[in-house]
Amino acid sequence: MSTPARPRPRLLAATAVALTATAALTACGSGPDLPPAPEISSTATAPASRPAPPLPKSRPTGMRIDAAGVDAKKMLDLKVNASRELGVPDPDTDADTPGWWAGGVTPGEVGAAILVAHYDTKHGPALLRNVKKIKLGDTVKVPREDGRTATFKIREIEEVEKKDFPTDKVYGETRRPELRLLTCGGEVRNGHRTSNIIFYADLLGS
Repeated sequence: MSTPARPRPRLLAATAVALTATAALTACGSGPDLPPAPEISSTATAPASRPAPPLPKSRPTGMRIDAAGVDAKKMLDLKVNASRELGVPDPDTDADTPGWWAGGVTPGEVGAAILVAHYDTKHGPALLRNVKKIKLGDTVKVPREDGRTATFKIREIEEVEKKDFPTDKVYGETRRPELRLLTCGGEVRNGHRTSNIIFYADLLGS
């Protein structure tokens, strides 16, 4: 899987062409003491009818998800690698740190901001170890360099096989300020988790 001062739509659908057709997360857990696969049920509600006004560009600096006990104090910049896949936080050094696709919009701008975090790595449980506790209506809070915190409400949860990763849906253009949070799920096969868990969320405010 891998900005203007005044918010405007970002053509992420076009940008997604730079990613592979199956832009799924890799580098998930493989080791002897990993937690079981999280039990996730795909579910959704209607998008917010009146999303909050978009925010200007400002780099994310952390992530909080109260429902899962997540309170990360920094955010990594992620880029697309030579294989045209979105990079992930280093599983050896940043298992408990989320990453942000720096080629997309910042959280709160118009468009889909993409965040990535590990469920586990070969070293064991990681930042989103409690992912199964996150439900529809829960919030993802993203502090920003400008001192504001973009707060998003989850409206859809989706678990998909990595081979069926919905690239266009995740990275496609939207004229609203939205968030996508990606992690791994499923059983471990050939050293990697077999699915991705994707949270889709709308901006509530700041």
